[in-house]
Amino acid sequence: MKLIGLDVGTVRIGVATSDIMQILATPYETYKRRTPYLDARYIVELAEKLNAEKLIFGLPLKLDGTEGDRVEVVRAFAALLAEYTDIPIDFYDERMSTMVAYRFLGETGTFGKKRKDAVDTLSAEIILQGYLDREKTQKV
Repeated sequence: MKLIGLDVGTVRIGVATSDIMQILATPYETYKRRTPYLDARYIVELAEKLNAEKLIFGLPLKLDGTEGDRVEVVRAFAALLAEYTDIPIDFYDERMSTMVAYRFLGETGTFGKKRKDAVDTLSAEIILQGYLDREKTQKV
């Protein structure tokens, strides 16, 4: 079964999926946020459509590892989602994922609107791939 990685921002939510073997993360889409309720319903419906086993939220910790306001927003959205689904939810430290995504897009010559649209899904992919890699090494 697939995992879904989420990079929750204030305007958009980047979405990535894993393959069924849970080895490789792939960008899926960028969802433009509307209201917390509609956002949660959309993500739940998407997870059910994709037959997701788990939802992985990027947790935007501060560089020193402490939690700030953005972490509270992500946890609150995850709690709202949990009201609408039984799909398990997990978190992954996403420090630097957006910066890595911007750097990669800059190196590939992706700028303007295309860059803005791609950064969230690429960040979600980086978050999910990190989670998959961590899970793999913990099982060994």
